[in-house]
Amino acid sequence: MINITLPDGAVRQYEKGTSALDIARSISEGLSRKVLAANVNGEVWDATRPIQEDATLKLLTWADTDGKNTFWHSSAHLMAEAVESMFPGVKFWVGPPVENGFYYDMDLGDKKISEEDLAALEKKMNELAKQGNSYIRKEVPKEKAVKYFSDKGDEYKLDLLSNLNDGEITFYTQGNFTDLCRGPHIPNTSFIKAIKLTNVAGAYWKGDEKNKMLTRVYGITFPSQKELDEYLQMLEEAKKRDHRKLGKELSIFTMDDDVGPGLPLWLPNGTVIIEELEKLAKETELAAGYKRVVTPHIAKESMYLTSGHLPYYQDSMYPPFELLVQKYYLIAMNCPHHHKIFAAEPKSYKDLPLRLAEYGTCYRYEQSGELFGLMRVRCLHMNDAHIYCTKEQFYDEFRAVNDMYLKYFSIFGIDKYVMRLSLHSPDKLGQKYVNEPELWKETEALVRDVLIRTNTPFVEVQDEAAFYGPKIDVQIWSAIGREFTLATNQVDFAQGRRFNLEFTNQDNKSETPLIIHRAPLGTHERFIGFLLEHYAGKFPLWLAPVQVKVLPISDKFLHYAKTVSDKLKKADIRAETDDRNEKIGKKIRDTELMKVPYMLVVGEKELSENKVAVRRQGKGDVGLKDVSEFIHEITNEKNERRAE
Repeated sequence: MINITLPDGAVRQYEKGTSALDIARSISEGLSRKVLAANVNGEVWDATRPIQEDATLKLLTWADTDGKNTFWHSSAHLMAEAVESMFPGVKFWVGPPVENGFYYDMDLGDKKISEEDLAALEKKMNELAKQGNSYIRKEVPKEKAVKYFSDKGDEYKLDLLSNLNDGEITFYTQGNFTDLCRGPHIPNTSFIKAIKLTNVAGAYWKGDEKNKMLTRVYGITFPSQKELDEYLQMLEEAKKRDHRKLGKELSIFTMDDDVGPGLPLWLPNGTVIIEELEKLAKETELAAGYKRVVTPHIAKESMYLTSGHLPYYQDSMYPPFELLVQKYYLIAMNCPHHHKIFAAEPKSYKDLPLRLAEYGTCYRYEQSGELFGLMRVRCLHMNDAHIYCTKEQFYDEFRAVNDMYLKYFSIFGIDKYVMRLSLHSPDKLGQKYVNEPELWKETEALVRDVLIRTNTPFVEVQDEAAFYGPKIDVQIWSAIGREFTLATNQVDFAQGRRFNLEFTNQDNKSETPLIIHRAPLGTHERFIGFLLEHYAGKFPLWLAPVQVKVLPISDKFLHYAKTVSDKLKKADIRAETDDRNEKIGKKIRDTELMKVPYMLVVGEKELSENKVAVRRQGKGDVGLKDVSEFIHEITNEKNERRAE
């Protein structure tokens, strides 16, 4: 018998060779119909794979990221089977899951996939899915694997095999299709109920433009047609809310080839949003006891060698430049600079916790293929801070950071979120992660304790920690259900020692502080990109670049319109007057398109009564109001920072 420990701590005994699916079935038949894969001792497995020894077990469903990834990876294999049936002789490279769905790279020779082919492939995939063929895992000797793909004439799989050793090669077969694959996969194809192939693109083999161009087919699948329909509806809405489209229409930001890719230029409207976000963050951090600092945009190579960022992070940094025989780097993260500020003056336990905050500018050399509007850029303005504290203070400090996130979620109307607790992988200590196994266990336990005790929704993922400690990635969902990674909250047990950071404890002995890295609003770039989609460009009053537009019916009332506008400006309200020689209907339509929260229409009646006709964006007429009354109401709304 083997002991299986479930997530709630319960231990059950089963026969050796029992699968996760068998265990699910022993708990509930309904549960077994939902299980897609299993996490066995921290590793994602096929739910059908026999478990031969004591293990911790988490059953993975569609609700789990690893469950979705397994589902989409299996869907890629199903698509490959359909492609092979329609295009005999096709050769396959890789077919991984991605953020929303999957793709497979393939060599079709001189053939191309048309729109009609795509529809036919969808139909074929649906036919194959209904067959309910099992995904069968088989360990294969390297010699046999090489022969199999040599006989098929598939040089791409042979290339993959060249980097694998005997004893670590597995094949997966479903129906008439066999592939070289590590897995895992769902139990059988019948789980795939709804299919949509979304796009055909070109992709260089291995991402190298010197290599052959392969055909990449993208798709997405779901366990039900209803979920697919909802997803497609969300995509249509997302097109309207695309931050790149709205950013241009609303004059938020621009990109220019002469400046360089991934380096956004913020226009006046975008700069207003940035300044309002900074104002919010600074007010919040001041109230929470943070102290503000400012650091330079460059630093010597030696500092990044001390921090350890160069060996672990160099590929994401801009190349160095030399100055007086010294190598300098553009700053890619604020951490080392803040550590130097901590070390500048002696510290005692009375100085802790010390919270240093900065809206720091960082530069990261994202690969050109990864750049995407404001979401992936090379210049980032980050709502960064570092908290230096004792172990005894850690719980309160980490909880306070999480509470700050919740405050921001309320302000911005973010209703759905989850904390993604990223852990290290023990087998990568000394390579990807600092080689301190006990400190890893201790700090991961500290973070987990905070999340559990505060009833914060979270999931755990292996092998995604920062190199110096565990972290939380904050996942949020926009108003239309799209998922974004907002920010990070990290624990650092390594940098303090690397920089010889010390404080004198109550026993008059030197001690190294724990460090919390946090950025609740992430970067201006990513967060404003998210907000553009979340609000569909209709920013709440306090964030709107132009809060009020005064619209005179004709030039006769232009002087009164400007008088009203001046009163608004004196009350610290962002107001403009539309002084164009256009009809009032066009002025209203244009102001609606620019998504200005309030319009004040002024004509003969408004002039004679010293009033304004108020219109609310998207709602129409609100009625006549005294200017002073309107200013009072709008000031209250602005100061409350309502999410709408």
